[in-house]
Amino acid sequence: MDTLHRQARLTGFLYILLALLAPLRLIYIPTKLFVAGNADATAANVLAHETLFRWGIVADLCAGTVLVFVVLALYRLLRTVGRPLAIVMVILGGVLPATIYYLNTVNDAAALLLMKGAPYLGVFDEAQRKALALLFLRLHGQVVVAAEMLWGLWLIPLAILVFRSSFLPRFFGLWLALNGLAYIVQSIAGFIAPDSLDGLGALFMVLQLGEVAFMLWMLLFGARRHLFHKETPA
Repeated sequence: MDTLHRQARLTGFLYILLALLAPLRLIYIPTKLFVAGNADATAANVLAHETLFRWGIVADLCAGTVLVFVVLALYRLLRTVGRPLAIVMVILGGVLPATIYYLNTVNDAAALLLMKGAPYLGVFDEAQRKALALLFLRLHGQVVVAAEMLWGLWLIPLAILVFRSSFLPRFFGLWLALNGLAYIVQSIAGFIAPDSLDGLGALFMVLQLGEVAFMLWMLLFGARRHLFHKETPA
């Protein structure tokens, strides 16, 4: 097994690890604990499952950390294809989104502090504290919508690099580009027409499986130059 193949499989493993961490706070906890527009019910659920909520904060921190290593692994794999594009990929896909992951945990921490109460929060009554807590949870969600722009933008240089490479299937380049455009559209729509997000999510579902298919390919098959590149006889 050559170095390129091992590097691709390691990248796939890290990518899968990220895919296991991120949905805890992004999908599971909001579905399980949050009640739209109801500060009392949301606070009651979070306090009843405080450990789960705290694990969501930890999951965001871990996801931000793993993301950096995922993008660095992709950089090592693809830098020979185009170093300037690979650097752009690292900035848009690693440095900036990871920073957002870390900073966004502050919104959850603030929400939890408001729900639990403390002597220094005595200037707010309970209803006000719960309303403010719900505001911070909503801010967490709005930050995620903004971050989707980066989730989409970094896939464009990655898609170009994959398409140009001689050791990964070219169709992943096209799929990743469409996946990236879907994220960008959803991010813009989240601020301009938020009511359209559910419909767009269903419409773009197949496109947004591009990353999943790509990470599974790398984990299972790695980089196989001889399958996608026919050497010219000397």
